[in-house]
Amino acid sequence: MWQNCDEKKLNEIDLFAEDYKSFLFESKTERECIKFFSKLLSTNGFLNLNDLINQQKQLKTGDKVFVINMNKALVAFVVGKQPIEKGMNILCAHIDSPRLDLKSNPIYEGSGFCMFDTHYYGGIKKYQWTTLPLALHGLVCKKDGSKIDIKIGEDDYDPVFGVTDLLPHLSDKQKAVDIKGEQLNLIVGGKAENGSVKATVINILQKIGIEEDDFASAEIEVVPAGKPRDFGFDKSMIMGYGHDDRSCAFAIARAMMNCSTPEKTAAIILVDKEETGSLGATGMKSRFFENMVAEVMKLAGEYNELSFKRALNKSQVISCDVTAGFDPNWPDSSNKKTEAFLSRGIAFCKYTGSKGKADSNDANPEYIAKLRKIMDENNIAYQFTEMGKVDVGGGGTIAYILAEYGMEVIDAGLPVLSMHAPWEVISKFDLYENFLFYKLFLEQ
Repeated sequence: MWQNCDEKKLNEIDLFAEDYKSFLFESKTERECIKFFSKLLSTNGFLNLNDLINQQKQLKTGDKVFVINMNKALVAFVVGKQPIEKGMNILCAHIDSPRLDLKSNPIYEGSGFCMFDTHYYGGIKKYQWTTLPLALHGLVCKKDGSKIDIKIGEDDYDPVFGVTDLLPHLSDKQKAVDIKGEQLNLIVGGKAENGSVKATVINILQKIGIEEDDFASAEIEVVPAGKPRDFGFDKSMIMGYGHDDRSCAFAIARAMMNCSTPEKTAAIILVDKEETGSLGATGMKSRFFENMVAEVMKLAGEYNELSFKRALNKSQVISCDVTAGFDPNWPDSSNKKTEAFLSRGIAFCKYTGSKGKADSNDANPEYIAKLRKIMDENNIAYQFTEMGKVDVGGGGTIAYILAEYGMEVIDAGLPVLSMHAPWEVISKFDLYENFLFYKLFLEQ
């Protein structure tokens, strides 16, 4: 679709992509994402919902509010012209990405090295996480109530860390699939003080206020070190960590930021834990979103149990999540007729799941027709996709969770190459086109 872009749109795509790259570098964990988005919304007129609840202030048409859940999830609303009971237009995305996590007792010494023990998070190919420069991002909570933010490996003068691999000369019997989760151990030091490399590392940690037992109350994520980069001679794509699903999260946050007063109340949901099943207090299966809908309806003077249930049941949702893009290096797993291609616009997935559509939300054609009308009337580029060949591919999103309320839901997001790898690839055109559609969806 690049050939259909005039100079004005090309400039808009480039500016949007630069903002996105800055966000992606700053936001490699859920907490960093929420910090970024809360600042973005606050500087664009969104008020903290908890403050309004405490002050018992009323909400009116056009008011903008947001609320944070445990610093790892967020919901925001723009109150529409119609009663909330008539339903909402909702965009949702997840902000967690596959990675390695430090265990609660990670530090040990072995064979002249100091090591950190890890447990991988989400669906990864383990061999892809070897021989990479890795960084540590996270939070250490101490018993005295103080907190220490961790970000080591991103500055040019920082050390990086890594998981080593066996050289080809000694690995005739090794296969990539042979790498086990317990082999993904991070080398973090190799210099002995008083005969112990572990003591050297502990001494360094103590200088920034961290004792060995503080790891029990820490949340430290191991992520690829480095900035996202333009990909290809033409710079039409972006290679970076966490496109799944921060590309969609960024696009819907920007759509919400630019949303004018809508007919129906607009809402966005940014959640954690999708890569591990959406469980936990910050995952989509928690009741945080519906609780906040009740709070908004209360402040708008609309709350009663029946109206609340109607508001959820009559809502329309875009589950904004990425999908697999057709990969020219690996064509055998895909069906070209039904696969998404980069730079062809938003990829709609009518159903996810696997094999016989198991565990999928299968969107209704009436709903899809409405969305097609919006896109065609506004010259939005889109395509329909399935994730791989039948009985070969499959995957899931948070769509089915919202569908349990009786909402109309469909998945729509960006095609991605090398999904779930440390470095993924998306098209700048698709990123911007998703933003344009998400904004239209909230308003119309």
